[in-house]
Amino acid sequence: MRVLVTGGGGFLGSHIAKRLNNRGNRVSVLGRRQYSHLDPGVETIQCDIRDKRGLASALKDCDAVFHCAALAGVWGGAEKYYNINVEGTRNVIDGCLEHGVKKLIFTSSPSVVFGASDLENVDESVPYPETYLCHYPESKAMAERLVVTANGREGLATVSLRPHLIWGARDPHLVPRILDRAKKGNLIRVGNGMNRVDMIHVENAASAHVQACDALRPGSPVSGQCYFISDGEPVVLWDWIDKLLTALDWPVAGRTVSYKTAWLLGAVLEGVYGVLRVEREPLMTRFVAAQLATSHYFDISKAKKDFGYAPVISPDQGMNEMIKYLQSWQVPPAY
Repeated sequence: MRVLVTGGGGFLGSHIAKRLNNRGNRVSVLGRRQYSHLDPGVETIQCDIRDKRGLASALKDCDAVFHCAALAGVWGGAEKYYNINVEGTRNVIDGCLEHGVKKLIFTSSPSVVFGASDLENVDESVPYPETYLCHYPESKAMAERLVVTANGREGLATVSLRPHLIWGARDPHLVPRILDRAKKGNLIRVGNGMNRVDMIHVENAASAHVQACDALRPGSPVSGQCYFISDGEPVVLWDWIDKLLTALDWPVAGRTVSYKTAWLLGAVLEGVYGVLRVEREPLMTRFVAAQLATSHYFDISKAKKDFGYAPVISPDQGMNEMIKYLQSWQVPPAY
């Protein structure tokens, strides 16, 4: 099988590429630069996801595409999120249809159904919210709809996976963000500290993507569906953060604010930063306040039933491996 992984130089994409390469697939990754950490035999195609013709050329003769490339974040203008996450996904779909690609596995996000309140053990029937707190989840929801709608067109089968808070050794996003705030004394506990959230180790997320690909074909239970995937064991968010920081001898959050206070602070900062056109992310936003204070964990039984998903790395094993890595960590990895 010949496979293209968009965003294949990133954290999740590189793990998917490695897993596919190890089992003998012909793997190419599409990204904006060369990536020295990829395995030998994995081809790199330098191309921006917004380059419609370049992307279409990369999809020629492919059997499947894993579309992981996206602009993540909680701050920034709508246009860039739309161009990369929505139009970029549209370009992938058009390229698949042009070259007869049979399988499209899309990396979505549980944030597509997140408003500002608790989501406790919800399944895939939970609807999209009427409004979003930032452009990332809104653009990912728009992209997910495109992928679902494309299922069945000209023989293309699609599936969307929603991994929540991907973590693990060499994570360049979640954990470095926590450590950076802890180091600067800016880590603030929001809410009562008892909210439970789902997380997913990067190896579990990569395995789920490959399993979904193997089960995906026209008319299969997977075709055209969306799936929550996680480690299967929700954690108390602030206990997890404190455990990590304590193991590394870093200071835990020393201050606590209520959800309401953090929300109001985020709203004020968003307004000020917006008026002044400040590009850097505010210390607090409404989305971040909601993510830090509410519970959001999901029923993954549908993924277990339809394509046999099961975590391959336990939370304890993953935590131990990550702590060992971070103890020798000097500079954040470059993905």
